[in-house]
Amino acid sequence: MKPEFEVIHPDDGCSFRLLNEKVSAEKYRWQYHYHPEYEIVCVLNGNGTRHVGNHLQSYEDGDLVFMGPNLPHAGFGLKSHGQHEEIVIQIKEDVFNQSIITRPEMAAITSLLDKAKYGIHFTGTAKQKITKRLTRLLKMEPFEKFIELLTVLNLMATTKEYALLNPAPPLSAVLMKNNSRLQAIFNYVETHFQEEIDIKKAASLVHLSVPSFCNYFKKTMTITFTDFVNRYRIQHACILLQQEKSVSQASFECGFNNVVYFNKVFKTVINKTPSEFKKKKAPA
Repeated sequence: MKPEFEVIHPDDGCSFRLLNEKVSAEKYRWQYHYHPEYEIVCVLNGNGTRHVGNHLQSYEDGDLVFMGPNLPHAGFGLKSHGQHEEIVIQIKEDVFNQSIITRPEMAAITSLLDKAKYGIHFTGTAKQKITKRLTRLLKMEPFEKFIELLTVLNLMATTKEYALLNPAPPLSAVLMKNNSRLQAIFNYVETHFQEEIDIKKAASLVHLSVPSFCNYFKKTMTITFTDFVNRYRIQHACILLQQEKSVSQASFECGFNNVVYFNKVFKTVINKTPSEFKKKKAPA
């Protein structure tokens, strides 16, 4: 599958694009893509997988992320269950350059835009407040939408309840440059992670020898291919454990054929054993 460069147009009478997407999880199409617009993704409820730049992690009880221009990311409905619903706002950089960052009142928002190139994940009460305001946007007229969007951005800019998703902003440019190769590799892992992953096959997909492939992947993604596959499998295992699968079931269904090794990798990635994770997520 070729990487998708998404072409985005603002809504009629608006400075930005506002989407309210509802789709059943089994019909959700994963696509690693990029575009020059800033993007807010608000998953209203449920769980899935967040893949932004080099960051890959499962989420639950909804999600809220703000991403800068050309930061590659996948659809947040990957590995979700039931009805997946999200609000997406996409804003061209010119909107900020022409009418926002030049104003002294917007100093905090200007700082927020700089952080967005890392990918920003919001949590806690800030996530709840911002989600409510994003939901209101769906029923507003264009002028009201713009004013409400500024309020949302200011809330994002002034809260301390956030985390940056990537360690360095240059990663987005590196990933975009290598998007065609990475798309083929990610698609292979997504399709075959429950089986034995053949590194020779992965290398052949991008026309590299195995040693060259290992060096390329480590340089581009800052982690080894094996670590990437293990993280992908562990994030899937987290979802299985939340669905009341046993540790051994989760181990085999996400591609590990050795429960002891699965426990070791899980502890390394999640900082808990599978049993501890499962116990913490159990309903009261």
